[in-house]
Amino acid sequence: MLYHLLYPLHTAFSAFNVFRYITFRTIYASLTALLICWLLGPWTIRKLAERQIGQYVRTDGPPAHQTKTGTPTMGGLLILFATVTATLLWANLTNPFVWIVLLVMISYGAIGFIDDYLMQVKKESRGLPGRIKILIQVAVGLLVAGLLYARADFDTHVTIPFFKQVVPDLGWTYILFATTVIVGTSNAVNLTDGLDGLAIGPVTVAAATFVILSYVAGHVKIAQYLQIQYMAGSGELAVFCGALFGAGMGFLWYNSYPAQIFMGDVGSLPLGGALGTVAVITRHEILLVLVGGIFVVEALSVIFQVSFFKVTNGRRIFKMAPIHHHFELKGWPEPKVIVRFWIIAIILGLMAVSTLKLR
Repeated sequence: MLYHLLYPLHTAFSAFNVFRYITFRTIYASLTALLICWLLGPWTIRKLAERQIGQYVRTDGPPAHQTKTGTPTMGGLLILFATVTATLLWANLTNPFVWIVLLVMISYGAIGFIDDYLMQVKKESRGLPGRIKILIQVAVGLLVAGLLYARADFDTHVTIPFFKQVVPDLGWTYILFATTVIVGTSNAVNLTDGLDGLAIGPVTVAAATFVILSYVAGHVKIAQYLQIQYMAGSGELAVFCGALFGAGMGFLWYNSYPAQIFMGDVGSLPLGGALGTVAVITRHEILLVLVGGIFVVEALSVIFQVSFFKVTNGRRIFKMAPIHHHFELKGWPEPKVIVRFWIIAIILGLMAVSTLKLR
């Protein structure tokens, strides 16, 4: 919005020319989202507490988690509000990719909101049935993938990091592939959201990484130099990723150990869905496995645990899944688990950026 209001003034006042630069708008989208979260955080926590929208903690989880019962949840609403507002203020709203990512974020946020509302407000222990959640997520993913596939300039080749000559063309099956990326990332972030700040930390790292990846994928000269797929217009997603980074940092101010607020499904589902969508648009779908390595490991730990449990009639690979609970039950203090996972997320983010030169 500010871009459309202020940039046209550059013909009369040259200072407004800065609004044409994605880098400038990304920085201020990040700061705007951070300030929104930081300023509205106390009010959000207070309102959620007044309405007794508190976290329900499973009795079969780590014993130390019982003290978290009643902590205000559904704080993801704050992240969504900050990210969407900052994006609308600083992004070029004529760019279709911006609206596609916002569509996924808001749609998945609605799914998470209904689930949290049923559990936390209506006190229905199951919340929104899992099958319905997945079906809606898949429907939105198929819609987004179909919209991208229908674009005349969209390439269905998939880039494999470290192998510049390996670019398989998926054809129409790319729609299924992209949907899997979006839905899978959404649920992987959801599984990671189990400790104070554990999910939002890697999300902010991934968002910062995709600021770079989006910018270079949307810059024709840099993309050609780095030998990566150029996607016209995808550079504008750097503004969205900057807003997501800022909102994540602002939320972490209150979500860090010991957490004053939890994000709930209304936060984790749209954050993962948005990251997956950005990866698809910028043509870094496979690289997302590295960028979001923490989320991948968390999801795989659940899949392996459940599969092994069924095959072996009750035996377990981990003390508890997702894997962050395994380390807790091994005796690691919760803050140690969280910070070590953050460190790994940062390392993976740096490695992902390094692949731009390792082609």
